Amino acid sequence: MKRSIITISCLVLFFISGFAFADTALKYNVNGSSTWVPYYIPDSPESPGILGELVPLLLAKANINNEKHNFPPRRTNYALDNGLLDFDFVSPSWFPNNDLGELFVQSSAIIAIEEYIITLASNAKDWQHNDNLKGQEIGTVGGYLYHNDSEFTRVDFTSEKDLIKALYKDRVKAAISGDLPALYWAKKLNCPVTLAALHSKGHLVMRLRKEHVALLPSINAAIAELQSNGTIDRIIDKYTQQAIFEHTK
Repeated sequence: MKRSIITISCLVLFFISGFAFADTALKYNVNGSSTWVPYYIPDSPESPGILGELVPLLLAKANINNEKHNFPPRRTNYALDNGLLDFDFVSPSWFPNNDLGELFVQSSAIIAIEEYIITLASNAKDWQHNDNLKGQEIGTVGGYLYHNDSEFTRVDFTSEKDLIKALYKDRVKAAISGDLPALYWAKKLNCPVTLAALHSKGHLVMRLRKEHVALLPSINAAIAELQSNGTIDRIIDKYTQQAIFEHTK
């Protein structure tokens, strides 16, 4: 399941005696994730979402300058595959056999992430196993990657918000969504949903084109520092505590 959360294009990077110098800004795309609340929240500069806050901090710690750009998700995916952009944030669990492909390397784990089959409570008993997806029409988000989407028929919508609406309009009986986006939009729309079978579980990583592998040590060091000083946990808690409380109370 692809959440092209932040995709970055390296313009100029010089490596001399093991030190990285970023003399020009690195471009990253935010629009590809503009529907993935609460990881990215558009038009909300004070609360831009988990990754909206974390990525600038991560790049600063790694001593990487950056520029924000807005491309549609499908253009972003093409640009990444063809070397026009250089990395994004994904979970290996979204890929068959956790394989990101021969063009890429990955950073250390950044954030734990889960996705579920979501449905209405009245249908939950029919979606307690991933095998229930086989041969069915399943709500998905266009441009996202799903590790087993060859087993079912994708019915693409533009966002997790629209997946919730589609369930209530009976356009699909089930969909696949991250837990936090599903809970956020269910509460926002006052349309409760059930998290049925766990579809995938893993961690977000930076997926980096292999030709820029020399950047990984500084990126991983920045991730480790933001984890050890509690920054990542504080940002996650800011956006997730209420959603989790509303689901479990």
